[in-house]
Amino acid sequence: MLRILGKASSINVRKVLWTCAELDIAFEREDWGSGFRTTQTPEFLALNPCAMVPVIEDDDFTLWESNSIIRYLATRYAGARLYPAEARARARVDQWLDWQASELNRSWSYAFLSLVRKSPDHQDSSALANGCQDWAKNMQILDRQLQNTGAYVSGEQFSLADIAIGLSVNRWFETPLTHPELPAVSAYYERLSQRPGYRLYGRNGTP
Repeated sequence: MLRILGKASSINVRKVLWTCAELDIAFEREDWGSGFRTTQTPEFLALNPCAMVPVIEDDDFTLWESNSIIRYLATRYAGARLYPAEARARARVDQWLDWQASELNRSWSYAFLSLVRKSPDHQDSSALANGCQDWAKNMQILDRQLQNTGAYVSGEQFSLADIAIGLSVNRWFETPLTHPELPAVSAYYERLSQRPGYRLYGRNGTP
């Protein structure tokens, strides 16, 4: 059985859990990370030298990095409907997965740590304002893309890109800041909320 190492409150662990729900993959999960077992142990570092969750073990195969994990799961467990084999359709999914990791996540980091985690190292008002502005700019990019597709991030079909970005959308709405009006993002949030996996691991009260 698939083994998932990482606490269920982690946004990156929730990507893996939601993917498993979409593909009906049975798994066992163990709590690792802040507040649970430390990822700095030799045991964990042998699995992921970066000391980050999630990590999966699938028989004798170990993998880390959440977007790599969900790509692997879709490829291994008949998930072509989430991660198409056709080159251009797959490239569209990969494009938005990479954007989520490199641009969207980076833009919400300061505001989330300041407003939700209450980190004492993230209370500079100017940096917070800039962080909120950057986050809103990326959400506006997402809103325009959803206006273009009328459905999901990479096109008409739900895909892995929606799993990664849908969790970030939940974080956007759950973070106490001023949210500009983004009608396509709001409609997308409600559309995703019809999926049982999102209700379990996305729109479940955890930012």
